[in-house]
Amino acid sequence: MARHLSEIQARTRLSLGKSIGQFLSRQDEVDYVIIKWLAISQGGDEKAYSLYYSEVIDEGSEGIIDLVELIPFDPDNSPVIEEFDTIEEALHFATVAYGALLHRYVTESMVSDEYADYLQGLARRGQ
Repeated sequence: MARHLSEIQARTRLSLGKSIGQFLSRQDEVDYVIIKWLAISQGGDEKAYSLYYSEVIDEGSEGIIDLVELIPFDPDNSPVIEEFDTIEEALHFATVAYGALLHRYVTESMVSDEYADYLQGLARRGQ
């Protein structure tokens, strides 16, 4: 079974009230690493869908990585939460504002696995 959701699967999950997410990038700094990721879910304070954008610090701990448990890079402004009336608006904003790719969404619970796979790829390349 493929990990990445097709566009129709992503839209369907959201319409059924299930969250989707995406690992976006890793930014290496001198003393730390920033991981950027987002999640989209049904329900918001004022609109139908919410997008949560997070930048967290990877402290380089070995073992299982749960991005939700990592320390926000900027605790006062993380996560950034945007709300939308439609799925289309949320997906479009994620693409334009954060560079999300429609074919790279996974179930929200799999975002950490996406980052773990990214790290394994770096290790294989010797980076």
